[in-house]
Amino acid sequence: MPPLTPLATAALHVGDPERILQVECGDGDGALFLAREFPRASVRGVDADEAAIRRAAGRVGLDPEGRVAFKAGGPRKLPFPDDLFDLVALLDAKPVPRELARVLRPGGYLILARSAGGPEQSAAARLRSWRLRRRGIEPIWAEIVGDGGYAVGRLRGGGPPTAGE
Repeated sequence: MPPLTPLATAALHVGDPERILQVECGDGDGALFLAREFPRASVRGVDADEAAIRRAAGRVGLDPEGRVAFKAGGPRKLPFPDDLFDLVALLDAKPVPRELARVLRPGGYLILARSAGGPEQSAAARLRSWRLRRRGIEPIWAEIVGDGGYAVGRLRGGGPPTAGE
């Protein structure tokens, strides 16, 4: 199973976001996938590894509208203003609930995806954690995909649920 399969499957459950962030984006595979999946969205990737950010930025190619960009920064202090993103995605990364809830707009979606790992490390288990719920992120969908899986949550305060919730 390709490592992006859980992220790709989770993306089917988040509507049509306009502003997307991938946390701990590495070389940009996930962020570039999300940019292709949501062609009208502005996509940002953030990672603490500045060399990875340079490699990711070098992969963007021709982007006259500036739809895709990468920035150095860690998951404990995301370099973005409050309530900016409709979707925040993490692939094989540990969530920092305080920061995720801060940068998500009310009603925005969170994807926690794992390309592999045992049940104790499952994305669904992380989303059900009391720390995320305490920050207002409620689980709405989870699924095992191959050796990994994903969970989708939504920050309280948005409009009505989308189809499939």
